[in-house]
Amino acid sequence: MTRPQRGDELELQIDRLAYGGAGVARAEGYVVFVRGGLPGDRLRARVTKSKRSFAEADSVELLDPSPDRIESRASHPGAPWQVLSYERQLAEKESQVRDALQRLGGFEDAPVEPITAAEQREGYRNKLEYSFGEDERGELVLGFHRPGRWDLIDDVSEDVLASERVDELRESVKRWCRDEGLSAWDRRDQSGLLRNLVVREGRRTGQLQARIVTSPGDFRAAELAAAVPADSVLWTRAAGVAETTRDGETQVLKGSEKLEEELSGLRFRISPDAFFQTNTEMAERLYGAAGGLAALTGRERVLDLFCGIGTIALTLALDAGEVWGVELVEQAVADAIENARLNGVDNAHFFAGDVRTAMRPLLERSGKPDVVVVDPPRAGLSQKIVRRVLEAEAERVVYVSCNPTTLAPNARQMADAGYVLETVRPFDMFPQTPHIECVALLRRAG
Repeated sequence: MTRPQRGDELELQIDRLAYGGAGVARAEGYVVFVRGGLPGDRLRARVTKSKRSFAEADSVELLDPSPDRIESRASHPGAPWQVLSYERQLAEKESQVRDALQRLGGFEDAPVEPITAAEQREGYRNKLEYSFGEDERGELVLGFHRPGRWDLIDDVSEDVLASERVDELRESVKRWCRDEGLSAWDRRDQSGLLRNLVVREGRRTGQLQARIVTSPGDFRAAELAAAVPADSVLWTRAAGVAETTRDGETQVLKGSEKLEEELSGLRFRISPDAFFQTNTEMAERLYGAAGGLAALTGRERVLDLFCGIGTIALTLALDAGEVWGVELVEQAVADAIENARLNGVDNAHFFAGDVRTAMRPLLERSGKPDVVVVDPPRAGLSQKIVRRVLEAEAERVVYVSCNPTTLAPNARQMADAGYVLETVRPFDMFPQTPHIECVALLRRAG
């Protein structure tokens, strides 16, 4: 067939889901990735990008729906799999983990265990980031970027991934800002005040924190803090043009700068920009599995790479001889040290540094580890970091992964160097989304 061009409309049958959630169809052998398509759908799609070997397209009309398609409860760009039955969501995620290990890792009989289903399928997120904008009438809105648009924000009245308390907080901030006549930041000409609202919820402590992110300027911040139903309210002034909630100076308007949460019997203080698993309940199960695979008896030396604020390290320290954590972000390391003190854990040591260059000096100080735990970002481990892990010669490597397509090649590198991939356990940390979390065990052969 003639390669379709941008703007062309095609009638397609969706066969399967690709990693990341797009439906996969073939037009006379030519692959088309369709956003919004589910396996079994027959639909009309409009091409948005055309390459030599594949195209990308948006679904524009559903002609014959998949038997697994269901009605979504509320529009939400961050929950695209609401329209897929939960049983099919689990099956797809487990299949994608197995496929990645076979296709990208070369593990013909990948040791993938049945996926662990989520305890709560909606309202589970403990951190939400919303954006301010204006609708067609010029009224202030607070919600999410419209899919495919960096400059338009769709208002949210009900967030299916947030609790009712978070919904109430967000709506109160929106009402107050509307009543004040405050302007939203215009992403085209970089004018206006209001940029983002970041909400954190302590699922176990009940604490609720709101952080409003603005451009440089002023407003009645103290009055906002008094008006919203939150234990703490922060204000971050960001001067850059990029839309990020991590830059700028943060001021405490009410309560404490850090939110407290409990996980696996431990209490954690979390800085505004610190990473913390967004599903508290499932994080406990994930970390519990990591601890089980580490097979600690109370004597082992554990090395925790990308340790963040110490969530995994402190959980493992309860059953290990000693734990050494490394993290690039200095504030996260400070949080980890504080969290160790908070919980009376004296056998965990934390250091700031880039894993690529910090591993060798750390090993000289700590000695050879029995277990190495890695929890890298989505890009996985670089080849250099894999080499550093292999140099440590640990008996066990526990790999916590948020991306099976980077876990697979990393596992293959370790397998080629003498480790055996013993098991991979998928966890559905993020229902209604295509995201998958796994914990894998690699054991040193011999």
